[in-house]
Amino acid sequence: MRAWVIGALSIVVCLGILTSEGLARRTYFTPEQRVQLQAIQTIQVKVLALTERGKVDGQAIQAIVQERLTTLNYQVVMSRDEPSDVMLIVKCEERKKWSGTTRAGGDADQADAPSRLWKGPACLFTYRLNGRDLGWQKEARTDFDDPRREAKAANAPKSGPFAIAQLAQRLHTFDFPVMLATEWGHDTRLFTLLKDPNTSKSRKLKILSLLPDLQSHKALPYLKEFLQDSELAEPAIAALATTGRDAIPLLTEVFQTQTDSRIRAAAAKSLGEIGSRTGDPAITPPILDYLIDNLKQMNTSDDIDFPVLTEVVWSLGKLRNERSITPIAELEEKIWIMYDTSKEMATLRDATNWTHKMVDLDGQIQ
Repeated sequence: MRAWVIGALSIVVCLGILTSEGLARRTYFTPEQRVQLQAIQTIQVKVLALTERGKVDGQAIQAIVQERLTTLNYQVVMSRDEPSDVMLIVKCEERKKWSGTTRAGGDADQADAPSRLWKGPACLFTYRLNGRDLGWQKEARTDFDDPRREAKAANAPKSGPFAIAQLAQRLHTFDFPVMLATEWGHDTRLFTLLKDPNTSKSRKLKILSLLPDLQSHKALPYLKEFLQDSELAEPAIAALATTGRDAIPLLTEVFQTQTDSRIRAAAAKSLGEIGSRTGDPAITPPILDYLIDNLKQMNTSDDIDFPVLTEVVWSLGKLRNERSITPIAELEEKIWIMYDTSKEMATLRDATNWTHKMVDLDGQIQ
């Protein structure tokens, strides 16, 4: 019975890891495709601009796409007669047509994925490698869904050209080049942008949010620099979780020295994620010590730093060290006798209940 439970839990954990946002994919790349994607340098761009009255000139969109791709040092060509490594297709419509469901899960729930409910102006980005669509889709939308009403309010003579012009403006801020570089595994291009002092903070935040998808071990030295920035620290810590064991000393230092609860909680979460993948025993002592020290002075909910303690408890459940059994049991007893109906306490109770089961499987089976 015990072996069966442990085996089932292992399968659930593995499935959770495999279906996480960073690892979800529509199409599995072959080794040859991975090599081809890594080698992409020249991009053929094909732009299609459509209104309710038919096709219109897409030169403005084409110029913006070309300009933005060159910021990541990609070369852009427009003709099929010129050699290229991949074809990028940008389809912009006054009113988006429903295109059906994706072939498989994963990307449908990710940021910037096409919305089935959106019927307003939109630009759909896809690419083809050797003529094959690999299922990557990103969508840029205007902040309005009725182009006729907006065109009338702006005194524009026709809604179609007005919608296409508004989409062109949207592409100045929609960071499809960074999304493509992430999709193709071009981490060096992204790191160059992170190091560039002229790169805007919003763009750095976008890159940091996508770095976990790359699972790049080369990110560690770049991410260290952002830990002192209050706006960039949290996404940098989340990205550190994907760099593996090498990030444990740095994350431990952040957890033990930071006074900002948000940053300290993010460090505890990342340590737990690394521990769930590597089983490294070095992760347990600092976060377990935090729990033990807090138990000594925990009399009311006012004594609890909920963001940090909750992430510590979740992480201890992922690490499943037997030394956690007694402290977790004591925590469970304390928080259930406290009168506190807040959402923060409810989350902590859920985390503690789950972690108690994870670290004391023998007790649960008996």
